[in-house]
Amino acid sequence: MVSKKYLDSLYKKYNKAHLIPPDPLQFIRQYKNNPDRELAALIAASFAYGNVKQIIKNVDKILAAMGPSPKEFLLAADKKTLNAVYKGFKYRFTAQAELVNFLRALGQILKEHGSLENLFYSHYRKDKKHLGALRAFAAALRACGPVNTLIPDPSKNSALKRLNLFLRWAARRDEVDPGFWTKVPASGLIVPLDVHMHRVARKLGLTARKQADMKTALEISSAFAVFCPQDPIKYDFCLTRFGIRPDMTEDDIEVK
Repeated sequence: MVSKKYLDSLYKKYNKAHLIPPDPLQFIRQYKNNPDRELAALIAASFAYGNVKQIIKNVDKILAAMGPSPKEFLLAADKKTLNAVYKGFKYRFTAQAELVNFLRALGQILKEHGSLENLFYSHYRKDKKHLGALRAFAAALRACGPVNTLIPDPSKNSALKRLNLFLRWAARRDEVDPGFWTKVPASGLIVPLDVHMHRVARKLGLTARKQADMKTALEISSAFAVFCPQDPIKYDFCLTRFGIRPDMTEDDIEVK
């Protein structure tokens, strides 16, 4: 199994702001206010599937149409406005109707709770567990209509990779992650698990499970917590650079 010393060396070397591109995380940095950052982050994370170049292109298109403040745009926009602004939108499996449902959900959450953080925290404070709050958060996002390509059904065993990616950005703060939330601790975060991260985790001996599901995500997160209990997901960014950036491949990762 990989050692803490090796993981910490990767974090020190690769957890750098200049290594963020190409990554949808890059969009968050263009906003100064946390209310806009959290919305841009959730939109960027929700579209983080498929080819990274196309992800960047489409997230840029969505956010650019909102002007300087996603919060002000979403509070003001009704369904008719959203359909007009995003007419003909299509990205892989996500078409105009789902995008509009998703953005309407964000606007409704802002009106009812004031922020995405307030909604998440209202569920988190009940039992201090990220998974329960995450599933309730996902259910709220799905309440305005079908958004299955953006927010998976939380009652199933999906790893909820994109929502966990959003939570990493929201609750962690270092050179890479902006950490625009203050109420939710990083200690209970769950690794944003996809096929790539699953393969890396198996190579490093963090899991032996073959399915990239929530059970595996929790197992990997627990393994990381042994090395850094207060911030277990700190290693996610540096490990996922391998295979995403053209100058870093998974073959460069060694078990030390």
